[in-house]
Amino acid sequence: MKRILIVEDDKGLREGIELALKREAFSFVLCESIAGARDALSGIEDFDLILLDINLPDGNGYELLKEIKNKGNEPVIILTANDLEMDEVKGLELGAEDYITKPFSLMVLRARIDKVLKNAGKGQKQVYRFGDFYFSFEEMQVKKGEEEIFLSKTELKLLQLLVENKNRILTREKLIDRIWTEGAEFVDENALSVTVNRLRGKLHENGEGHLQTVYGKGYVWKA
Repeated sequence: MKRILIVEDDKGLREGIELALKREAFSFVLCESIAGARDALSGIEDFDLILLDINLPDGNGYELLKEIKNKGNEPVIILTANDLEMDEVKGLELGAEDYITKPFSLMVLRARIDKVLKNAGKGQKQVYRFGDFYFSFEEMQVKKGEEEIFLSKTELKLLQLLVENKNRILTREKLIDRIWTEGAEFVDENALSVTVNRLRGKLHENGEGHLQTVYGKGYVWKA
């Protein structure tokens, strides 16, 4: 089931979209403000699509769009009454996958949603951004600011597992099993601790940074 976040201050419209599409393979989270959207986006589960209004009561949707694209790759469709060409160009330049001006038909919206979800990830590399960090695991590229960080295969595998499961605690047992896929039962228990410490050092993640220890359980990458 695809998770869709609707950020729209028009109560009738956001509930109308949910009502019209609820029989499809979608689940919805509804927000009426940027603050509410930020809370939803900070949750454990990611969204497959975000429907974003630009004129919101507590700010400009373009700022939220920048934040979304700086932190991840969730596709965004802008829904707005702003029908000026320059507004559409700005939204697309900031990374929105589509731009729909109000009023629109729900049939058109459904077709646009299908298209964006179908194309999501096609021809795009999966990139993760957390503050100064930039991770592209397909290209095996890890950067902090302008500094490129070189990791071993084991360190890279550990980082990828943690980042792809951001905000979720991964137990030591699960990490050992996933990193050392063959012969995990023979891996020294200290091997994971050593790898985590080496990774922290290379990422300059000393103290309570993104890579956190959950004592008695395992590790978590805090987004």
